[in-house]
Amino acid sequence: MNWNDIRYFLAVARSGRLTRAGSMLGVDHATVSRRIASLEAEIGAKLFDRSPKGYSLTGAGSDLVPVAKMMESNAIKFEATIGTSGEKLSGPVRIGVPEGVAAYIVSRAASDLCKKYPLLEIQLIALPRKFSLSNREADFVISVSRPKTGRLKVQKICDYSLHLYGLRSFVEEKGPFTSVADLHRVMGIGYVPELIFDKELDYIPLVDPNFRPRLSSTSVHVQLEAVLQGAGVGIVHDFMARRYDDLVQILPQEISFNRSFWGIVHEDYADLERIKVCSTAIIECMRNELKLTPS
Repeated sequence: MNWNDIRYFLAVARSGRLTRAGSMLGVDHATVSRRIASLEAEIGAKLFDRSPKGYSLTGAGSDLVPVAKMMESNAIKFEATIGTSGEKLSGPVRIGVPEGVAAYIVSRAASDLCKKYPLLEIQLIALPRKFSLSNREADFVISVSRPKTGRLKVQKICDYSLHLYGLRSFVEEKGPFTSVADLHRVMGIGYVPELIFDKELDYIPLVDPNFRPRLSSTSVHVQLEAVLQGAGVGIVHDFMARRYDDLVQILPQEISFNRSFWGIVHEDYADLERIKVCSTAIIECMRNELKLTPS
């Protein structure tokens, strides 16, 4: 079997769509379709059932998946053995990262890497979700919780802190705030409770189980903007809040959270040079910006 055809097969199996698979591989959907047809003709079996909902694996397709993944793993190991250095470092590196640290810290490191390595392609996937490294949804993941299972290499990047913030003029008008009970006078801003994808982000019940956010969003940037507009009070990362002189902490002794960032890569491609270079640079940047080291 042709490894190039297998790559296309895996992309469709993982995404369920020709267009998504094409986007992952940097080609159009027609090319993906041709590759799948070529592979099906070669092995003499139908690999996918086509429907308006997308592509689903047939029995033959399901049987091919573990073989295809083994071929992928061997190809990655071979690429790692060859190695690449200097300006020749090239190819895509997809990084799953929380949007707050992506915008305020990681984007700077990514920009520096692109300038240093002109052939490198860095894709920052800053979505409120978890990523499957085994399905190659990302090459390197920055997470706020440590994974408990999987063939993964995990390292603690650093700790970070969060506090309750409000716009200075809002706090002066609505205050004073001397206890958590005073917060019930104002509108809370936070995540949509049932759409919180990681328990480490569920701060509001830790402030007060009865203090529900009346204005909520899946985006930390929307939450921050609402606080900056004086709509209410919300939990904000300190590394984000320090950019805004008009933000002030509320009850910093009573309401303070410490969380950790974790760097995660799959064992199969942890030794790929482009992934090692990118993850090392990003981790170093995060530690320098947050002025913290792993404990």
